[in-house]
Amino acid sequence: MRAATALDAMDFRILAYLQREGRATNVEVADAVGLSPSPCLSRTKRLQALGIIRGFGVHLALAQLGDTITIFVEVTVEKHRRQDLRRFEAAAATIREVMECYNVSGGYDYLLKVVTRDTGHYRSVMDALLQADVGIRKLRSFIVLREPFIRHDYPLDHLFDV
Repeated sequence: MRAATALDAMDFRILAYLQREGRATNVEVADAVGLSPSPCLSRTKRLQALGIIRGFGVHLALAQLGDTITIFVEVTVEKHRRQDLRRFEAAAATIREVMECYNVSGGYDYLLKVVTRDTGHYRSVMDALLQADVGIRKLRSFIVLREPFIRHDYPLDHLFDV
């Protein structure tokens, strides 16, 4: 899906910098990309208005806060009508431990990323999802043993011609 408004190389430089340095001030962003502050701020606000910049946040080192487990869950639903898929998505979105939800092609319908305290907590989360009666036919779980790396910044220069 393409952005409604064409982006130029400067927009991509701003996006790339903000992905790495989300706490940067507008002046710092402007200096880094070679713009003066006023047009830099205008471009950043435009990127936000377009929905390309979804927000600014903090990436936590969850393991340093305590023990948790991350589980990837393959979900197959009974019916594939649009309203059935939306009903599942709405139910999954209400569960805070479901961190990511992808509608995928292949042997199952959804891939969820779930974070819980332990396997008992995970079981209760899945029980709640199953009890929501949203047409789940099958669940298949994969517990993450370790996270060699996680990237939070997209390789914009490799994905788009700018």
